[in-house]
Amino acid sequence: MGRSPGDDLPEKPHQTSEDGIPAPSGAANLIDTDYVIGQDNIKGEYSFSLDIHGKVFIISSATILLFVIMTLALQNEVEPLFSAIRNWLTGNLAWLFMSIANIFVVLCIALIFSPLGKVRLGGRDAKPDHSYVGWFSMLFAAGMGIGLMFYGVAEPMSHYQASMGGVTLDASGARTDWAPLGGAAGDAKASADLAMAATIFHWGLHPWAIYAIVALSLALFSYNKGLPLSIRSIFYPLLGERVWGWPGHMIDILAVFATLFGLATSLGIGAEQAAAGIEYLFGIKSTNLSKVVLIVGITLIALWSVLAGLDKGVKMLSQINMGLALLLLVFIIVVGPTLAIFTGFFKNLVTYAEYLPALSNPFGRTDAEFTQGWTAFYWAWWISWSPFVGMFIARVSRGRTVREFLISVLLVPTVVSVLWMTTFGGTAIDQATVQNLVGVKDAVLELKLFAMLGELPLKEITSFLGIVLVIVFFITSSDSGSLVIDTITAGGKVDAPVPQRVFWAVIEGVIAIALLLGGGLVALQAMAVSTGLPFALVLALGCVSLVKGLMSEPR
Repeated sequence: MGRSPGDDLPEKPHQTSEDGIPAPSGAANLIDTDYVIGQDNIKGEYSFSLDIHGKVFIISSATILLFVIMTLALQNEVEPLFSAIRNWLTGNLAWLFMSIANIFVVLCIALIFSPLGKVRLGGRDAKPDHSYVGWFSMLFAAGMGIGLMFYGVAEPMSHYQASMGGVTLDASGARTDWAPLGGAAGDAKASADLAMAATIFHWGLHPWAIYAIVALSLALFSYNKGLPLSIRSIFYPLLGERVWGWPGHMIDILAVFATLFGLATSLGIGAEQAAAGIEYLFGIKSTNLSKVVLIVGITLIALWSVLAGLDKGVKMLSQINMGLALLLLVFIIVVGPTLAIFTGFFKNLVTYAEYLPALSNPFGRTDAEFTQGWTAFYWAWWISWSPFVGMFIARVSRGRTVREFLISVLLVPTVVSVLWMTTFGGTAIDQATVQNLVGVKDAVLELKLFAMLGELPLKEITSFLGIVLVIVFFITSSDSGSLVIDTITAGGKVDAPVPQRVFWAVIEGVIAIALLLGGGLVALQAMAVSTGLPFALVLALGCVSLVKGLMSEPR
């Protein structure tokens, strides 16, 4: 995640409502409600300014703080609990996560081709706030920074090795291997194709469809309907005025939990990789202490970014990060197997399309380890990120038609993700197969990126650049995430006092520390899946509400 939902707001003046959201331009079907933004908020000047939605903020923060205290106090006891939660949810409900993600993809495609695609976000006469180039760059910047750094090499290599190993069975006849579908035992080419298709499946249309639906819903109900920029607003067609009461409070609280634990998962993964990279490069051993120190240090920088404001803080860091990420990508393309990367890009797109029906099928699968350990976790993770990314995309997409919006949000980041995975994963697989190098094969997950870079020129510089990228993605995610959570807990206000964002930025770091100490990656994954599940069901209902809202708009 490279930017915050507050970045790149339009420079040209719009008539704005009191919550900072521009009023519709031209024909739009505003929702007539007596609710006034901030009417349920607790406000005051104490030792610091305060403007919070009493119930949402207090319940969310109290529950989170209790969770952190219990996790830190009972580190040894909670690890098996987290493991059991993750295994049960992914083991029993993988089909549900996969089905809901499929619904999002199908709905996006249906809206693109339906007359509802003509609806313009912000009213019939609204004009886009950004050029296509600026808008496209922001769409990708909103994406999955830490995840791309961690899994860019790790995931294709993991799938390749599992596919090469083929199918293995236990005494009862159940599969124990991690190969996607049926694997490709002993066939290097088929294994490489399957590995790249499975990786792109997890970083392509499905996650971006999840983001697109949430972003479109937020944009529609804020820009066209005049409601606060909050998750609860999406459900007005279903709940009516009850959306301002406890049903709405629960929706926003779930959104806060999902976003916090989704962020904590990313921050924890980032800390694991940064610590491993520092050990690889400088010999400083990766321990729980070093990871905690990293999280604390990075959270402090994120706090500086929050206090510095959008332009001086996260926006500047985001621009630096995008430049560094592009530099690393181009470097690997140039010094790596250049021809294989370019040909692989187009081949991987075709392979992805070929395997997509089988990979997205939620029923009758035998590859339980893959669907439960990879796909179900990913879909839960993306769903927990969706309020965060959705709010950002909504904020920068006013003036686009629904059709234009969905095509762009689905295709542009997907194509960039394919290029990234082909470059990083393809280079690693080339090293393992064509060059017969064992480093990237033997390395643990968090070191695979550095093992791949270690076989290329300027390995010290590129590895250091990789660590910097992980850390800056970490900072911008924390800053941006705290803004989104603050917006939700401030009743939809986008200009709430800064101390509230400071509080949430600190909480994100504390949760990441608590989960790392209470079970490592297993704990992080468990909480992402646990909070992703109820929010997935909420978003599935939100699809009905979105269609109802679009049908009432002039086209």
